[in-house]
Amino acid sequence: MYTMLLGRPPFETTNLKETYRCIREARYTMPSSLLAPAKHLIASMLSKNPQDRPSLDDIMRHEFFLQGFTPDRLSSSCCHTVPDFHLSSPAKNFFKKAAAALFGGKKDKARYIDTHNRVSKEDEDIYKLRHDLKKTSITQQPSKHRPDEELQPSPTTVATPGTGTVAVESRQQGGDAIRMIVRGTLGSCSSSSECLEDSTMGSVADTVARVLRGCLENMPEADCIPKEQLSTSFQWVTKWVDYSNKYGFGYQLSDHTVGVLFNNGAHMSLLPDKKTVHYYAELGQCSVFPATEAPEQLVSQVTVLKYFCHYMEENLMDGGDLPSATDVRRPRLYLLQWLKSDKALMMLFNDGTFQVNFYHDHTKIIICSQDEEYLLTYINEDRLSATFRLTALLMAGCSLELRHRMGYALNMLLQRCN
Repeated sequence: MYTMLLGRPPFETTNLKETYRCIREARYTMPSSLLAPAKHLIASMLSKNPQDRPSLDDIMRHEFFLQGFTPDRLSSSCCHTVPDFHLSSPAKNFFKKAAAALFGGKKDKARYIDTHNRVSKEDEDIYKLRHDLKKTSITQQPSKHRPDEELQPSPTTVATPGTGTVAVESRQQGGDAIRMIVRGTLGSCSSSSECLEDSTMGSVADTVARVLRGCLENMPEADCIPKEQLSTSFQWVTKWVDYSNKYGFGYQLSDHTVGVLFNNGAHMSLLPDKKTVHYYAELGQCSVFPATEAPEQLVSQVTVLKYFCHYMEENLMDGGDLPSATDVRRPRLYLLQWLKSDKALMMLFNDGTFQVNFYHDHTKIIICSQDEEYLLTYINEDRLSATFRLTALLMAGCSLELRHRMGYALNMLLQRCN
C-alpha cells in the first residue's frame, strides 16, 4: 500500500544493512502529502509489534477503503495515466487529492535518487545487482526468510538476451506435454530455441535418459518406496538463482562450490575456498586462476560470480538434508545444461549427475552414478531425502508420486532441445 501510494518501498535505503535495520526498527518516513486515513492505516500495518497490526478484515473495514467514491472497474490506461471519471466537482476534488497522494512522493524519490547517485560506483553496483536479483524468478527457490511459502513460476514466456522470448510447447510420444520456458547450455548453444549441442553433452544426456527410461518401463507397480535406503554422499544443487534475463543461471553445490552458466555459453565456478576460479569457455576447456587475479576480459564475469555467491549464501536456504563430502578423486562438477518448464527446473552436469526440482512442493529428484552403479535420490516436500540403487527400484517399484516425478523428469530430458 505504501509503495502504491508513494512509488517506493517504505524501508528502502542505499545500503542493504541499513534497510534491514529500518525493517527491524519499523523506521520509515510518512510524507505530508498522504491523507490522514492512509497514514493511519499504513502506520497500523507497519507496526513494530505484530500483535498491534490489523487483521485482513480490519483492513478492509478501515475508512481508507470505505470513504469516498470507488469505481466498479478501471481502464488499463490507469496504469500510466491518472483516471478521469468525468464526475461532479466534489468527486473531482476527491480524485485530485488521491492523485496528490499517489504522486506526492516524487520529490522524495528524486532526493533518494540524487543521494543514491552520490554513492561510490562499487556500492551502487552491489546495491543494483542485489535489488535486481530480488525482482527476478529466484522466488522459485525457497528463501531463508520464507521457508514455508509455496511458490509457483509464472507461465508466461521469459525474455532472453539477443533471442527474444523462448516458450516451446512440445510433446514426447506417450509422455506429458512439457512447456519449455527458458534454457541455457554450455559452449555451443546459447539460451535459444535452437540447440546445436556437443556430441559429448548429447552422450551424457542420452545415457541418463536410457537408464531412467529402462527403470520406468520395467519396474513393477508399488504403493511405497523400497525399505532399503543407502547412506552415501555426492554433489547436488542446494541453491539456485535464475537471472538469465541479464546474466545467466547461478547455483550452489552441496560442497559450497558456486557456479554460473552465463548467457554467452561460458561457465565459471568459484571453489569452496573462495579463492580459486575454474572457467570453461567451451566443453572440456578449463582455465584455472586465482579469484583476485582474473584475466582482464573476465573481471566482470568474476564480479558477477561473486555477487551470485554472496546472494545465495545470505538469502537462500538449502533444499534438503543430504550429507556432503568432497571426493578429490572425482572430477569437478560443472553445469552442461539447465532448462525450466512451467513445472520444474532441470540441471544436467558433466559427470552425468541429473537433478530436477519441482516448484509447487519443492520436491527433487537426483540421479548420479557411484562405483559404476546408478543411484536415485528423492527429496520430499519436507526436505527429507531417501537414496536408492536404481536396481532396487527396478526390482521393488516405488510410490506413484515418485513414479510420476521420474516420468516428468525423463520427458524434460528427452525434450530439452525441442
